[in-house]
Amino acid sequence: MSNKANTRANRHNVTSYDVARLAGVSQSSVSRAFDPEGRILPDMRARVLAAAAELGYQPNAIARGLSMQRSNLIAVLIPDLTYPELLSALTSRLSQHGMRPLLFTLESNVVSGDVLNQMWRYRVDGAFAIAKLRPEQIRSFKAQGVPLVLYNRYSDIESVSAVCCDAVRGEALLVNGLVAAGHRRFGVIAGPEDSEVGAERMTGIMRQLDAAGLRPISVTRGNYDYASGKAAFTRLIEEAGTLDAIVSANDFMAIGAIDAARAQGLRVPEDLSIVGFDGISAADWDPYQLTTIRQPVNLMVSAAVSMLLERIADPDHPSECRMFAGQLERGSSARIDLG
Repeated sequence: MSNKANTRANRHNVTSYDVARLAGVSQSSVSRAFDPEGRILPDMRARVLAAAAELGYQPNAIARGLSMQRSNLIAVLIPDLTYPELLSALTSRLSQHGMRPLLFTLESNVVSGDVLNQMWRYRVDGAFAIAKLRPEQIRSFKAQGVPLVLYNRYSDIESVSAVCCDAVRGEALLVNGLVAAGHRRFGVIAGPEDSEVGAERMTGIMRQLDAAGLRPISVTRGNYDYASGKAAFTRLIEEAGTLDAIVSANDFMAIGAIDAARAQGLRVPEDLSIVGFDGISAADWDPYQLTTIRQPVNLMVSAAVSMLLERIADPDHPSECRMFAGQLERGSSARIDLG
């Protein structure tokens, strides 16, 4: 065996006992030193980490979790990976507590039984659902003893914790601003039929148009991605002929609609105003400068993680729903009057 192979083998066989002996501390002190929330004096932590670095020691997260009856894995049920800001914030926040997300990407906005069956094979400590769960599926989390927090959705039927952005209020701000600026011929790009978030946003749009004595000239659906936004714009124009404004259920579809409008020679916002919802980073790009509702993702994720950790520590902790207000970001994609 080469010297390099010997070195790798030796480092692989290093245990917490070896680190404790070199640092002159107990094995429990070594465990606390690698725990972000472990109670240990700063100089002792530094001594342990220095000894670990010298020996090439890394703690075995799986073994540590088993010894504590925890996996430190949090299931994340999500329709797709078009939520980069959300996933980044969620991963960062969980890491601060020594936990890791286990992603289960879905083919639609509804969680299937097959996905849940896959998830139960892992001993997850808790779960976030960024997709629709049926009442019996919510009950299955309780039966399995796995705490659950819904993100950007809630259940009227089952008692379950949730974190939401107030979509109805956000859409009201957008529609009111467009109506006040003189828009009367509205088109709407709604989300998929199985999207609870899309349904909430559609409720906000229709409620505010009704209050203004208006109805959308044309409504079509997209799949929350750029391509479906472009295709939706074409369908709206084919049906309506001309429009003053398009309200999109999310930013990706709004950006697709902007590019489709420009491809047809329309000026945004001079000929047509287009607004979105979410506040993704691409909404700020120079070609778009999208008018949208920015969700407070960091605040929502922080609340969601805190709520889940509380219920992991105490399974009998009562459920709650926390609602957050989005902020209207006034870009150059829409003529809007905020009063």
